[in-house]
Amino acid sequence: MKDAIAIRHVAFEDLGSFAGVLAENDYATRYLESGVDDLTALDPLAPDLVVILGGPLGVYQETDYPYLSAEIEIARRRIEAGRPTLGICLGSQIMARALGAEVLVAEEDEVGWAPLALTAQGLDSPLNHIEAVPVLHWHGDRFELPAGAERLASTPACPNQAFRFARHALALQFHPEVNWPDLERWLIGHTRALTERDASITQLRAESARNCAVLEPAAQRLLADWLAALG
Repeated sequence: MKDAIAIRHVAFEDLGSFAGVLAENDYATRYLESGVDDLTALDPLAPDLVVILGGPLGVYQETDYPYLSAEIEIARRRIEAGRPTLGICLGSQIMARALGAEVLVAEEDEVGWAPLALTAQGLDSPLNHIEAVPVLHWHGDRFELPAGAERLASTPACPNQAFRFARHALALQFHPEVNWPDLERWLIGHTRALTERDASITQLRAESARNCAVLEPAAQRLLADWLAALG
């Protein structure tokens, strides 16, 4: 079995539908809880795969949440060493920062379901499985494209939705891993933020139930293809 570490920031933002794909590809996965487990004790290069998951933090909040610095260092060392690294939402922003790119508060939040516009490089990547498929956006920050990275996808509100660095590092600003009904936990956990945005929780619930049925198999093929390309 190969060793996969998933760094988790809040309990309900987990690997979701990706967990089964990892198991099918012979990865034994364990979670490290950011802010609880000592991330500095992890040898960054030891795991066969590291997945940095999402969460409500901002990368620029290192003073208040100093363990973010450890996550950035883990990502930096792994990317430099060519070790497989996957970042989702906050995880993608951590990877961007690790590569020297700026992470900023976005001009507008993206919360809800919408498809991506794939670049030519995105169409020639595992993201081709989610072309025209609505994906979940749930972020208030954005990142600049790191030097040497390939932009794979964008939306009108967020020009950098995904990038890859060589073949071993994949950063996804959106959430391909979500599944239903587990997403209901997000509606509970983020209720204050949703209320402050005047979001319709009833509408978001209905859209999530409908779109997860389409996204889940497509996103699983995305991950399976990326893992296969790692060799």
